[in-house]
Amino acid sequence: MSLVEHREGIEAGRLDMFVDGAFAFTLTLLAIGGETIPNTAEKLLHILAGVPAAAVCFAQIAWMWHGHVRWRHLCTRTSRTGLLLSLTLVFFALIFVYPLHMVYGAALYGLSGGVLSSDIALQSPADGRIMFACYGLAFTCMAGTLVMLFRHAARLVDTSAEAHRQAGIQALVWSIPAVVGMLSALTALLVPEGLLSLAGLEYILLGLIGPAIIWYKRRHPVA
Repeated sequence: MSLVEHREGIEAGRLDMFVDGAFAFTLTLLAIGGETIPNTAEKLLHILAGVPAAAVCFAQIAWMWHGHVRWRHLCTRTSRTGLLLSLTLVFFALIFVYPLHMVYGAALYGLSGGVLSSDIALQSPADGRIMFACYGLAFTCMAGTLVMLFRHAARLVDTSAEAHRQAGIQALVWSIPAVVGMLSALTALLVPEGLLSLAGLEYILLGLIGPAIIWYKRRHPVA
């Protein structure tokens, strides 16, 4: 291994540790109890009612983090573009966590009849517009950053056709959430109040990820 490759490996490791630590910090913002330790059974039950929303938020943040992990597996080289995009992803993650928690908290509050996540309740349709718009834009920004990371990886990976293929698959995978998030944000801002729920239902379109992967693999078969 050359000195340059050794130095690039160290720099890549430092970047990955920073990104991992930042995502871990983001997850701590989902702590259901905050700074308060329950001292009664009633307070304990109130805090535990927020566990389902926190679990879903945890899963979604972990999904985004794993996208960065997969990018690093494909792109082991360091570059200024990769550094800037990784830091941008971290920045968006720190913003994303707030509308993320509000969306799932409000959804579970409504579905459970007020039993779960009782701290989060929408007071007016305007609250719903703001919530879905912020969530959709943050969702688009994070997914869009991952798209750019994988496109960048496709330019830097070695001559392996399979590496280019995997980078293309992942860029396609993350482009779907980016488009869906923007569609949801625009829906939240533009539709009448009676159709505001469409902004949330549109995330069902994430189910297109599986068929999109199948289509891409058929169009770009293994050489």
